[in-house]
Amino acid sequence: MREMVLVGFLQAQNCSNFSASWRHPDGRTDFMTADFYQHIGRVLEEGKFQLAFFDDRLSMPEFQSGNYQEAVANGVRCVKLDALTCMTAIGMATKRLGLGVTYSTTYYEPFHVARAFATLDQLTGGRAAWNIVTSLNDAEARNMGREALPEHDERYDRADEFLEVVLGHWDTWEDDALVIDRKTGFFAHPEKVKRIEHEGRFFKSRGPFTVPRSAQGHPVLIQAGQSGRGKRFASEWGELIFVYNLGVEAGRKSYADLKASCAATGRDPDTMKIAALVYPVVAETRAEAEDKRALLETLPKEIDSLLLLTEAMNFDFGSKPLDEPFTDAELKSISGLHTMRDRVLAATGGRNPTVREFIQITGRGRLQNPWVGSPKEVADMFEEHFTAPACDGFVVGATSVPGTYEDFVKFVVPELQRRGLFQKDYKGSTLRENIGLPRPDVGKWRSVRRG
Repeated sequence: MREMVLVGFLQAQNCSNFSASWRHPDGRTDFMTADFYQHIGRVLEEGKFQLAFFDDRLSMPEFQSGNYQEAVANGVRCVKLDALTCMTAIGMATKRLGLGVTYSTTYYEPFHVARAFATLDQLTGGRAAWNIVTSLNDAEARNMGREALPEHDERYDRADEFLEVVLGHWDTWEDDALVIDRKTGFFAHPEKVKRIEHEGRFFKSRGPFTVPRSAQGHPVLIQAGQSGRGKRFASEWGELIFVYNLGVEAGRKSYADLKASCAATGRDPDTMKIAALVYPVVAETRAEAEDKRALLETLPKEIDSLLLLTEAMNFDFGSKPLDEPFTDAELKSISGLHTMRDRVLAATGGRNPTVREFIQITGRGRLQNPWVGSPKEVADMFEEHFTAPACDGFVVGATSVPGTYEDFVKFVVPELQRRGLFQKDYKGSTLRENIGLPRPDVGKWRSVRRG
């Protein structure tokens, strides 16, 4: 029977992806300690989650005027630790939980990313995953020595080549290259370790790589691009795709489209798993869950939404009155998440939206369409979307840390397991085994991508 994938959506910062979560009276505030992240990892592993995943940005939210003080004063995602380091700490406290981390192709070098993730994969017995992003805004660019964010499609062109280099390095060592025979003094087969000798438009990298292949071959590739160009990138490269669905029918269509796009590249659609973002608010009874939701609704501030819209869309949402419509030129200048802008335009029927409408329609900085109820009611929602099918699994977003994860493992996981929808134990030791992805052969990606 088909079983769902569950992903814990984490942040290596002072809040969860619900930015007001740090204001919750039950939230932990020791987010700069290893124990904070290791506790979450142990909770997710107890609940048999296949993956813990860190989102990331390379700057704190700020208005384009340079005002970052509002983010600091209000705790709007202003502390951001290095996610790979935090995930390594989780890896040392767990045995089977997958470990996903976001790294940008816009500002890093392929060899560095390849080595960092291959090392995590080796140290954790084949549990690593890389969430591939192209970055969003000018604040990140300035922290990384540039004046502005590169143009949208150029970022994806660079990302395509970036993946070719990374996968080329991950394929440098054949599986049986290592010998390590101390009696004969023979360490490894030199003919089974290659250079990549890559020279392209954006990168030049020679090799050979310095980390042999792991128990799962190489880290799992995660992608969440939702623009037309982003979906094409995901179809070509992504093994685990994160989406946000507005209802079952929209999710069913998106799911079918992504699987078809994957097949059109020559890949087997079953090698792509699609996980939908959800915010569960669950308690023993629906009344208790509604009380939790009521508390959560009091936590966000208007400044949260303005800063997070600015961060996501690379336009200064603090520069306009709340009820003044955007001009055509302003809408065109938005260079961050195009899909978010387009969703707002569709909702306003072609009329130029106001800042207030951007806040209301996107829900940025607010609690977005939570799934509220008793264990049975919340499990019903999961089952409906999974069996539609609108997804292969779910990215569980937290509104209180660690409370959301603890409640979900206590109340929802047993109900999903009882219905046969979710695993009662891990299938194996590697992430690929546990989410049902094949171990890649050396060079397999080249034959698929290049025909």
